[in-house]
Amino acid sequence: MQPITSKQAPEAVGPYTQAMRVGNLIFCSGQIPLDPATKALVPGGIREQTQQVLKNIAAVLDSEGLTLDHVAKATVFLADLKDFAVVNGLYAEAFGDHKPARSTVQVAALPLGSRVEIEVIAEG
Repeated sequence: MQPITSKQAPEAVGPYTQAMRVGNLIFCSGQIPLDPATKALVPGGIREQTQQVLKNIAAVLDSEGLTLDHVAKATVFLADLKDFAVVNGLYAEAFGDHKPARSTVQVAALPLGSRVEIEVIAEG
């Protein structure tokens, strides 16, 4: 196992790493909408938060020379399923024709008051 970190993505907010490589698989920890420069939640609503989460995931993958096209499975955590349509649209835009397996669940709360968190498993 090899830990993966990217300066282009926010540092972990707890005792974990941004991602771990196990063979050809990359297990990315859940990303919340933290701005890597300020370490604060991005201003705005679910649209801005989702866009930042997807940027953070892309940055972690990029540190290994990978893109969203390498994602095999994603899990989306939402504080409110009413945000599903907006998140789904931005997710579809980011992934384009690539459609990895995915689960979406509503949770009671997310770290730092985030409205969305996404984790992925990629191959590469």
